[in-house]
Amino acid sequence: MNTKMNESAAGKTPRDKLLVDNVHLVKIIAYQVAVNLPPHIDVNDLISAGTIGLLESIDRFDAGKGVQFNTYASIRIRGAIMDELRSMDWMTRSMRDKSNQLEKAYDEIERRTGRPAEVEEVADFLEITTEALYSILSQVSALSVLNLEDMGISNHDEGMDILDCIKDPEGKDPMAIVKFNEIKKRIAEAVETLPEKEKLIISLYYYEELTLKEIGKVLEITESRVCQLHSQTMHRLKAKLKKCLGA
Repeated sequence: MNTKMNESAAGKTPRDKLLVDNVHLVKIIAYQVAVNLPPHIDVNDLISAGTIGLLESIDRFDAGKGVQFNTYASIRIRGAIMDELRSMDWMTRSMRDKSNQLEKAYDEIERRTGRPAEVEEVADFLEITTEALYSILSQVSALSVLNLEDMGISNHDEGMDILDCIKDPEGKDPMAIVKFNEIKKRIAEAVETLPEKEKLIISLYYYEELTLKEIGKVLEITESRVCQLHSQTMHRLKAKLKKCLGA
């Protein structure tokens, strides 16, 4: 996008207007992520990272590619925030182990039964109570993010930003684009296999961009329960996608 256009009558360049009109996305996404993080993670650090993502999205956005700016910006903001979290390396080995155990449980049960695993089944598989399972889901909720790296594709390989695959179907690495399109297809198929409540949570959180508290009001359940359900859904999806993509 050409940022060197003439200033508008209001005295703002198109770049300035995009920034002012969309800066609220940074706080929305930062607080969505922060609600699942330990208290020592400062949300202002996430907001700073997200703001950089917004500025980069403004500089790199190409309206001719048929993608809505707020959609493109939201992806880049969330990606910048997750990059910041990864750079902190704040996740403990214990948290990673628990997350991996959950993925294994959902995969084993759903492979055996051919349907979404019930809470009681997962608890039995892990030899814990359902209350303990809910506690674990809450503890590892911050890990409940579908990263492209988890699916076997890097967003830094050969200097290519994976977001370029979204905005530019003629990107510089056709094989990466094919793989990325396959991932999107597999994610859509995996989401369709989810229980209805979990599909609704995915829709409200990632597409409607509601907070967990707002989703709780819609579903008439507590915010902490939404957090647990979101964590459960993400671990279920990760197990499915890692298996079908061979990650």
